Amino acid sequence: MAPESGGRAMTRRQRLRADWPWSRIGRLAGRIAAGIGIFYLALILAYRVINPPFSVLMLGDWLTGGSVTQTWVPLKQISPNLVKAVIASEDGRYCEHWGVDWDAMAEAWRAGNRGASTIPMQTSKNLFLGSSRTYVRKALEIPFSYATTVIWGKRRTMELYLNIAEWGPGIYGAEAAARYHFKTSAANLSRQQASLLAASLPNPYKRKAGKPGPKTRGQAARVSKRLPGADEYAGCVLD
Repeated sequence: MAPESGGRAMTRRQRLRADWPWSRIGRLAGRIAAGIGIFYLALILAYRVINPPFSVLMLGDWLTGGSVTQTWVPLKQISPNLVKAVIASEDGRYCEHWGVDWDAMAEAWRAGNRGASTIPMQTSKNLFLGSSRTYVRKALEIPFSYATTVIWGKRRTMELYLNIAEWGPGIYGAEAAARYHFKTSAANLSRQQASLLAASLPNPYKRKAGKPGPKTRGQAARVSKRLPGADEYAGCVLD
């Protein structure tokens, strides 16, 4: 009986040895994922009080030889017209959700598109994830959006969004956009100018706020009509 028992023990050892590389790879992958998660969580915590020096989109411009124009301004130096306009245009339930608007996403998927990105999702994409059009990136936006909304809050999220959003080739943030398109400051944007900037956000390379085409003007007119009643759904930022 002893040799038979020893044979079985040997078989188990062999099986463990065969499984060992995969176990080690799995542990290593888990540690790498945990390290990446801790790194990004540390960045999110830091950006609650520190303005990010650049976004992934800005870094991409630099690495490809492009120029970047950005002047950081606090939220109080950005016209309330622009705050209302981007909420009206991009995320009408901004003050109601915690990073992801599942109802809007469901409606978008039923309509056959991948839209309905909230302002926290767009901020996470621009700041951390880049602009690649993949389902992986879209899925990563969800945990990032929840984390940033909880840690930053609504006002800080909006401040970050308006300072890193792209409004033209290499034009980042509300201050640079206002000066580039309208020769004014972010603080002095009129309702019409703010509506044009908001209308151009989905594709600022084609939709030029300073020289709008018919579609951009039409979208801006629709945004502008919503602004008189925008205090109701922008209160979490403007109060």
